[in-house]
Amino acid sequence: MITKKLLTAFLFLLFYYQNTKAQTYEKKIDSLILTGFGNQNEPGGAFLVSKNGKTIYRKAFGKANLELDANMTPDHVFQIGSMTKQFTAVAILMLEQQGKLNVGDAISKYIKDYPSGDKITIHHLLTHTSGIKDFTKMKSLSTIAQKEMKPEMMVDFFKNEPVDFAPGEKFDYNNSGYVVLGYIIELVSGQNYEDFIKKNIFEKAGMSHSYYATDRQLIPKRAYGYHQKDHGFVNKTVISFSVPFSSGSLMSTVDDMLKWQQALNRNILLNTAETKKAFQKYKLNSGEEFTYGYGWHLKDINGTPDREHGGSIFGFKSMGVYIPSEDIYVIGFSNCDCHSPTEITRNIAKITLQSVKK
Repeated sequence: MITKKLLTAFLFLLFYYQNTKAQTYEKKIDSLILTGFGNQNEPGGAFLVSKNGKTIYRKAFGKANLELDANMTPDHVFQIGSMTKQFTAVAILMLEQQGKLNVGDAISKYIKDYPSGDKITIHHLLTHTSGIKDFTKMKSLSTIAQKEMKPEMMVDFFKNEPVDFAPGEKFDYNNSGYVVLGYIIELVSGQNYEDFIKKNIFEKAGMSHSYYATDRQLIPKRAYGYHQKDHGFVNKTVISFSVPFSSGSLMSTVDDMLKWQQALNRNILLNTAETKKAFQKYKLNSGEEFTYGYGWHLKDINGTPDREHGGSIFGFKSMGVYIPSEDIYVIGFSNCDCHSPTEITRNIAKITLQSVKK
């Protein structure tokens, strides 16, 4: 009887401790997010934390639509901006896995008339080391921002600009490189980028609430994007999504992004060898190593290696952090480019890492 009572008491204390620990963790994350998303009458955000594939925190803050006074929920769909680059990079590796291209290929193999295309490789585009002009830094961008651009037209828009440096000479974050990659995906696969991502990634990973961005199609539970001006909030600037294209035009939910991370972990999309290519550091021509793989920054949190990437597009910001050694994934979305989830998401990852190591 004593043994049974002791066991019951022990289990009760264990449950109480775990429950208290979970509540303390939740309060910590809540208060951290509220430092940036504290006004519930403003555009807000959604955040999710998972450990070993299981969701341990999932909440939304603020408004999904100011005009309708609609509260944000964790189910809302956000534009993810440059987190799109992860999907473009994996699509390229999927095509390599199928034997349809090689990351060492010169881009002139696919785009014959690309200036110095025989010196620029797919690898250079993936790692932001190509030196080609970033179209987002071109003054003439406003002339095409609302035009419907075919991928070939987008490439033509920047390909004849003077290069910033020789391929492989330095790392310089570059949207143009990922637009070229999207065009190569279309040329090699025979599918348009939107269809390729939908059929080969979204459907395989079970990401049923992820899309190629559109302002025309009805998107269930769409979060509306905003800018903040001196006089208050305004609806986001309208652009043609054919301009950011494969460098920044996807939409998703926090739950779907967890499915994305799980698909990568379980080799649902890529084999181990191809997956490794995305998450390893590479070197410049000088031999200097830089902290970017294929579509992910490779950094660390207090010395623990992580993979991370953010995104910013008119009206939206996003950030994702994955810690492989502990299988911790943190994703944060904002529907105003005035509220950045970047540091908050990194700090959530830091707190989560500390809590599992206690």
